[in-house]
Amino acid sequence: MTEPNVPHPGKILRQKLEEKGWTQEELAAITGRNRQTISGIVSGRTGVTSEMALALGAAFGNDPAEWLRWTAEYDLATSESDIEPVERRARIYQLAPIRDMQKRGWLREPGGDLDKLEREVFAFFGCPIGESLRFPVAARRTIELGSLTIAERAWCFRARQLAALLPTSGAFFPERLSSVEARLRQLAAFPKEARKLSRVLTDSGIRFVIVEPLPGAKIDGAAFWLDDTKPVIAVSLRYDRIDAFWFTVLHEFAHIKHGDQLSVDADLLREGDNGISVVLAEDEAEQRANEDAANTLVPKAELDSFIRRLAPYYSAERIVQFAHKVRIHPGIIVGQLQHRGEVGYSALRDFLVKIRSVVIETALTDGWGQSISPGLI
Repeated sequence: MTEPNVPHPGKILRQKLEEKGWTQEELAAITGRNRQTISGIVSGRTGVTSEMALALGAAFGNDPAEWLRWTAEYDLATSESDIEPVERRARIYQLAPIRDMQKRGWLREPGGDLDKLEREVFAFFGCPIGESLRFPVAARRTIELGSLTIAERAWCFRARQLAALLPTSGAFFPERLSSVEARLRQLAAFPKEARKLSRVLTDSGIRFVIVEPLPGAKIDGAAFWLDDTKPVIAVSLRYDRIDAFWFTVLHEFAHIKHGDQLSVDADLLREGDNGISVVLAEDEAEQRANEDAANTLVPKAELDSFIRRLAPYYSAERIVQFAHKVRIHPGIIVGQLQHRGEVGYSALRDFLVKIRSVVIETALTDGWGQSISPGLI
């Protein structure tokens, strides 16, 4: 082993003994330690313990922490531990939530094979370890996902992988989106009709996938393009409620309708005292998508009129009557009233029916016990 460039604390101790003119026996007597302990430090066979550091600091009048620091510096300088694999693993785990991705089957279980793990992560994200992740949004165009957590970024790439597997039964024609939007609203009127959503979108050239969020991710949905003619809507179904589901779908649909390159909506919906509300957006495209989605489901003029006539007394019977009038599910009415603070979290909850089990019957889904083999990606 090469001589370290950091001195052992024993060498420093010899120098201080010479400065004081003390022998090792005298230092042993001063500190109350035996001669063998002092000899072990001076010869470099042992380091300085915390108790010995206190004694040496008292004897020589210096800070005891200096003795511990000199010992630690020497130990680090003479350590033969290979830290290169640790640094490589740290880079990988900073990039992605590896353990959660393995549990979901997004990565195969690599065991201790670091090279294999790096290859799998490279294949998943399409970029070398250490480079910033850039999400492909169309042919030869990418966008950074810097504002998202590593779990939310991984969700986006998984959604894109699944979408790439899907064929569409029709070509994408932007001029037909108004009729598609009207059809989606018809489906929103009845919970069981949600099973037709995937077919309606794929028939119009829009790929639709569902990916359960990873732990800690507040992702609600995303809209992006595989290329200039292949739009994708992905949702997480983080909230299993009819109002939250259809608002998210139509929010992402609005981004496709307006040709927005990429929208990743983390924390689009937030649960509070008045139920689930839509988080106010500063971005113009996000605010436009919020307004489009809400107005498509329940025309704003109609809802404003309903609130003026009935506030603050919203009975179940009146909710149902209004829902029949505007031809939408009453749970969507309740959701919008909650968002506006007109009704509380516990009010009219029977209308907020669950919808996840219906939707995943027909949509390509990753999560809730359903998974796609990594080998297919």
